[in-house]
Amino acid sequence: MKRSVAVSSLFAPAKGTHSLKAVRQAQAVATNGAMVGLTPEVVDKLNEIAPETRRSIRLARESENRRHAAVVSASLAALVGATATAVMAGNPSRPSLGASEETTTTSTLKPVHAASRSEDRVPLRSAGSQGTWNLGESNTSLDVSAMSKSIANNPQIANLMDQDYKALPAGFNPNHATGDAGNAYEFSQCTWWVYVRRHQLGLPAGSQMGNGAQWADSARALGYWVDNSARHVGDIMVFAPGQDGTDPSYGHVAVIEQINTDGSVVTSECGSVMQGKTYSKTYSASQVAAHQIIHY
Repeated sequence: MKRSVAVSSLFAPAKGTHSLKAVRQAQAVATNGAMVGLTPEVVDKLNEIAPETRRSIRLARESENRRHAAVVSASLAALVGATATAVMAGNPSRPSLGASEETTTTSTLKPVHAASRSEDRVPLRSAGSQGTWNLGESNTSLDVSAMSKSIANNPQIANLMDQDYKALPAGFNPNHATGDAGNAYEFSQCTWWVYVRRHQLGLPAGSQMGNGAQWADSARALGYWVDNSARHVGDIMVFAPGQDGTDPSYGHVAVIEQINTDGSVVTSECGSVMQGKTYSKTYSASQVAAHQIIHY
């Protein structure tokens, strides 16, 4: 009589740990050596509770390694393809790889560094540039000497100072006191005319500078620039008493209207007998150098 073994007995605790081999032995005993068809649910349950053998663990590890290698190979192929596409986009003249071509060589990818723009620049000197300024359509070089450098409040004085910047006295203050409170001089006197003419030219003159011979000292005390050189139209030429035929007691003042290339000057002057009318005189360079000259 055949012994029948219930399938549930396979899972009894008395049987101990059930390996796949033990299960098959039990099946063989129960069926007298014949394989018993198990339902899928039973097979799944057996696979779930059956402990992993070392062989199954090794096979699972090998399968995982193969899967990982396949993923890496696919990623590398995609990266190489993207790089090749970028290179071809940057160099259209380079022939592209055909769809049927296979690449079997593995290359190490290196970082691509963009070329510096300076590599394409031409040095200014080699291009023939001399470093000159181009001021628009006039193409005129920059004249530094024509730039205003003074701090004078009076624009006329600022302009003259720019011309005289190499000769200006150390510490000269262009915004010094002018002593101007209006024309307080007697009509038609030389001092009256000098005050009028200076204001016509946009230059300052004091109201209480004294007699003609005293003007240089009065101007110097106020901060005016005074020396013995004729520099600009509008300079005041001061005459000591009796100098060049002037009044022996009061001296004289005149306005320089023109400076000639030989150093001589032409003046405009007035006097009490002129009734407000002016006259001109010419003085040589040596005569000018003997006088004190008030500038601004």
